[in-house]
Amino acid sequence: MTPPNATATRPADPLADPVFAERYRAMRARDARFDGQFITGVHSTGIYCRPSCPAVSPKATNVSFYLTAAAAHEAGLRACKRCLPDAVPGSPEWDLRDDLAARAMRLIADGVVEREGVPGLAARLGYTPRHLTRVLTAELGAGPLALSRAHRAQTARALLTSTSLPVADVAFASGFGSIRQFNDTIRAVYERSPLELRATARLRDRGLAAPVAHAGGDDGVAPGSVPGAEADPHGGLVRLRLPARAPFDAAGVFTWLGTRALDGVEEAGALHYRRTLRLPGGPALVGFESGGDVDAPSIDVEARLATLADLPPLVARVRRLFDLDADAVAIDEALAADPRLAASVAAVPGIRVPGCLDPHELVFRALIGQQVSVKAARTALVRLAAELGEHVGDGPSVLFPTTAAIAEEGERVLRGPAARIRTIVDVARRLEHGDLVVSADREREELARDLLAVPGIGPWTAGYVSMRVTRAPDVLLTSDLVLRYGAAALGLPSDAAALAAEGVRWAPWRSYASMHLWRAAP
Repeated sequence: MTPPNATATRPADPLADPVFAERYRAMRARDARFDGQFITGVHSTGIYCRPSCPAVSPKATNVSFYLTAAAAHEAGLRACKRCLPDAVPGSPEWDLRDDLAARAMRLIADGVVEREGVPGLAARLGYTPRHLTRVLTAELGAGPLALSRAHRAQTARALLTSTSLPVADVAFASGFGSIRQFNDTIRAVYERSPLELRATARLRDRGLAAPVAHAGGDDGVAPGSVPGAEADPHGGLVRLRLPARAPFDAAGVFTWLGTRALDGVEEAGALHYRRTLRLPGGPALVGFESGGDVDAPSIDVEARLATLADLPPLVARVRRLFDLDADAVAIDEALAADPRLAASVAAVPGIRVPGCLDPHELVFRALIGQQVSVKAARTALVRLAAELGEHVGDGPSVLFPTTAAIAEEGERVLRGPAARIRTIVDVARRLEHGDLVVSADREREELARDLLAVPGIGPWTAGYVSMRVTRAPDVLLTSDLVLRYGAAALGLPSDAAALAAEGVRWAPWRSYASMHLWRAAP
């Protein structure tokens, strides 16, 4: 098979490669389902596009397909001005895969390279920078610096086109170290200045033609002087829209979050959710609403941040929380093939597996929720947050307690069986001291082994954490009583072993099947 990011090794007839041929057919059909899953590089024009670009389809011999925008940049291509190839949901690859490249991509999206550099990224993954660069270049067509640069450019484009932040603020919020670097990168990737990108987006929103680029002069951004940029009237409040892959059951995610919302920490309604949150730069108040339409759904984000540098990690976590990049069409087709799930899939197309905004918080929610009802767990968690959380501002005003606070005061505050309290406090100490690491980039089987090695943690908790923290798509929690009630309601076995045997046919989407079973429970 032709390497996905190779151009020099393409055969005389690239359509002889079945992977190339499949992608080429999707591109010829302008199938929007594949937007974000791969990129079309057109070497005769020097641009790269999303598969659904409305331009005339290029000849196969002029095309290469890439998994990342960074690989297209490294091949000397620039983004198409017509289809805006990065203004789409991200690739589901990085949630589905659990190899080094996928875990690195999750960390890069979280802004680790900007905060810790390539050595910090490599250390988190347990490899040397040289080995990591070699693997990413071989598999994705670009090294960690180029991948991070592409991610910064995409973040900047989103901020330029969907917010009124001063353009200099956009530069630093996107992770760029200098205004010059920001200007040069935006010009190289989009062949437009930052101000031209913003002006084009505003004209497009009003249905007008895009402006012609200036032949001379500098349309970049100078520190302290941002011509044409509009000051944010909301005093540090940032608003932006994150696209989701259709179909998208936004209501299901909001219902899930609302059922488990903790008074003081969160507020939730039918199609909105607000909460306090710790980010690398400090506490934040964030809110989300359902936006867009059926064909182009989205989540609208409103955030008051301690520093704009926290915006990229927040965006990455919101995408995981709402599972925005899931290939819903493929998932629904696979699950609907089972007649007992078909009616549920038809009733709730695009069901999502809710992720989490804070992995450590999710661990404690799982531990406290073991073998008790959602209502009982919520009562215990509200008490824990009220006693040990930090109070900040108005509205939702309590930050969920830190691992240090739970390790020190958990035995005093927690109620219930002594063994469970010991486990919770033990886990808090392990997380605080780094003896246990729970994060989105962990290798899933390794994380499960680490969790199961802790006295008091069983398969349900390990599976639940894997499902929601690392976005594992193929977890079926057959020990969950409510899930088995849902299975029985759909005509499936309610016995754990028999349900596990039936669930094999749903692989690799058993996490999504679990959501249907939970939803069906009386």
